[in-house]
Amino acid sequence: MRNILPVLIIFAIGLSSCTNSNSQWGGQTAIKKVNTETRPIQLQRKATYDVGKGVFISNEFEGARLNGVARINDTLVSILITAENEPINTSPWYAFKIWSGVEQNISIKITYPPTAGHRYLPKLSKDKTNWISIDSSNYLEEKSVDDKSLDLADYAFLKLKIGPDTLWVSAQELLTTVDNQKWVDDLATVEHVNQFELGKSVENRSIPALRIGGNNEKDLMVVLSRQHPPEVTGYLGMQAFVEEVCSDSPTAKAFREQFTTYVVPMINPDGVYHGHWRHNKGGIDLNRDWEDFNQKETRLVKDYFVEKVENGATIYFMIDFHSTWRDIYYTIDTTFKGNMPGLIPEMITESGKEFDNYSPNIKPRSDVDAKVSSMPYFFFELGAESLVYEIGDDTPRAFVKEKGRVSAQKAMEIMLKKK
Repeated sequence: MRNILPVLIIFAIGLSSCTNSNSQWGGQTAIKKVNTETRPIQLQRKATYDVGKGVFISNEFEGARLNGVARINDTLVSILITAENEPINTSPWYAFKIWSGVEQNISIKITYPPTAGHRYLPKLSKDKTNWISIDSSNYLEEKSVDDKSLDLADYAFLKLKIGPDTLWVSAQELLTTVDNQKWVDDLATVEHVNQFELGKSVENRSIPALRIGGNNEKDLMVVLSRQHPPEVTGYLGMQAFVEEVCSDSPTAKAFREQFTTYVVPMINPDGVYHGHWRHNKGGIDLNRDWEDFNQKETRLVKDYFVEKVENGATIYFMIDFHSTWRDIYYTIDTTFKGNMPGLIPEMITESGKEFDNYSPNIKPRSDVDAKVSSMPYFFFELGAESLVYEIGDDTPRAFVKEKGRVSAQKAMEIMLKKK
């Protein structure tokens, strides 16, 4: 192979992958205002590709991302992954399914345009429900010698054993709009939990929401997730957080009597449905539209909670779940005071005490001018103590869920104490 330099990839195991002790990790830079007027996107062609030798590859399912397929030789098939439009953040989502008439081994080369690269360690499933990370012996990332544009690898090579049973390959676990609705339906069977439709997306998909609590509409907590389609670890953390708020623990029961929690678990259903890297159907990063509100989905969330506040409610806490390379808490600098000062620092500190060898990575924001994302909007416009809760792409899933549960427990305890 010409002009290719192998890159050593090390995947940390256990909680060490979540401690963020690397001093190179500088956290969030100042968010710049961008034009959020609707832009065109290019939908992928949905098809089942016959690549010869009895092998078929398909993107004909919700959440798929596969933009081209070509057989290179007897054992290697190349696939192309492109974004919905550009410029775009480096969240190169991919998802496809593969099978063959007889059992055989095959290598897949995942490629991207020059402006992108490979980020996500492949996840494999035989039933689209239970997922495992690909074994390191069957996986290699590579980077061109002369490529200085990205820190990401240019290509990824996967060795797969396939047969008549479908094998699903995805950047992260597939959690689609259907899965989200099932989760919402299941939670709505719990006492003090009701679901409602916040509204419809650009493509007329339902944006379901949950109301958790008794009769108190004056003291609120707000939980948001999935503005960005690939950010599955954040979504998993959100689920664990919300399930703890709905639990039978004494703290949760007391909290539901004093506070009402509103949850919008999937703000961008169109992006999730189409397997987008980042944007909604309007071709926009929704988490840059919290000043101009050009996009329907952000307007729906904003209008709903502005009406609550105008009718006398106080939002004490807003938590927005996301994913990035490593676990990070993005906060508002403590020199600014919201409706419950000290809540977030105390929640993070108390949560961190529950885990051995865990050092929370906290990145406060002091730039008050760029109010284009959810966190500064809810803080500066609605007074809510606001937190962006980022979870690493490869953070162990058991830890993701336990950290989400503990965070909810501590948040409820502190809010009850401070109220």
